[in-house]
Amino acid sequence: MQYRNLGRTGVQVSTLALGAMNFGRIGRTTQDEATAIVDAALEAGINLIDTADMYSGGESEEMVGKAIAGRRDDIVLATKAGMPMGEERNQRGSSRRWLITALDDSLRRLGVDHVDLYQIHRWDPGTSDEETLSALTDLQRAGKIRYFGSSTFPAHRIVQAQWAAREHHLSRFATEQPSYSILQRGVETDVLPVTEEYGLGVLVWSPLASGWLSGAVREGRQITTSRSALMPQRFDLTVPSNRARLDAVEQLAGVADEAGLTMIQLALGFVTAHPAVTSALIGPRTLDHLHSQLAAVDTVLPADVLDAIDAIVAPGVDLAAHEKHDTPPALLDPSLRRR
Repeated sequence: MQYRNLGRTGVQVSTLALGAMNFGRIGRTTQDEATAIVDAALEAGINLIDTADMYSGGESEEMVGKAIAGRRDDIVLATKAGMPMGEERNQRGSSRRWLITALDDSLRRLGVDHVDLYQIHRWDPGTSDEETLSALTDLQRAGKIRYFGSSTFPAHRIVQAQWAAREHHLSRFATEQPSYSILQRGVETDVLPVTEEYGLGVLVWSPLASGWLSGAVREGRQITTSRSALMPQRFDLTVPSNRARLDAVEQLAGVADEAGLTMIQLALGFVTAHPAVTSALIGPRTLDHLHSQLAAVDTVLPADVLDAIDAIVAPGVDLAAHEKHDTPPALLDPSLRRR
């Protein structure tokens, strides 16, 4: 296992990190299965585990807490808040009121007294940067979190938050967690250059593109990934962007075969090759999934393979731009751009 600095924190984390979104009802992973995955991941040298309060309504955090009991100090533990956790309108977002409550709930579910990295799951346009950063800084000073970061923030919001921290003399976001894969390269245009400029650690989610790059999705083969059942629209081949993805996957499979790699090794080796990336988050649902992804631990893609990937999906291009999750609200809601 290789290790890199998490931004400028001085904390060393593994280049593959364990994402726990599939723990619980989302991935139908039981506690025994989750514990076995955590055991195997730690044995392989993974030392960062990432979850979120909203994964399976808190069930993922509970499972992670039970799986790491007795070895908390060996793990860089990360979770997230901000997505809806109930019907009540204030059980979401990044206000001081909610973050203090949400963190206490996460600590209780995880069975710990602090987390190493607390991330804002999505940018909240209704809350000022000063409000959010002030609350996070206070939680940091109280010892409940060591560092805090953002997740899937547009580049301009990452910059704005850095300036707000400086202006108000508050602690700043130390990390960003964007979606990044061979099929979704838009963050190369601005998000990754911004994270490099500000020295942020980068934890990449969905490096296998929701299963498109797992090796299970091929022309003429029935798509049976877990994500295809949860999000069938993302695998509907009558949708032009999905057709484009499948065409790219077929070409990438040829590149992987010629290089003697699996598709998973190609996909994970690609994202960890970017100098801005600290770790790729893998989200195995089973032990077999974990072992197939751990096979990419030492994968280093040579220049000719990276060039071949660029020829199939150009740098900075998203094959499914509508799935970016960081579209400015005014582009989604006409009332915000019309008077």
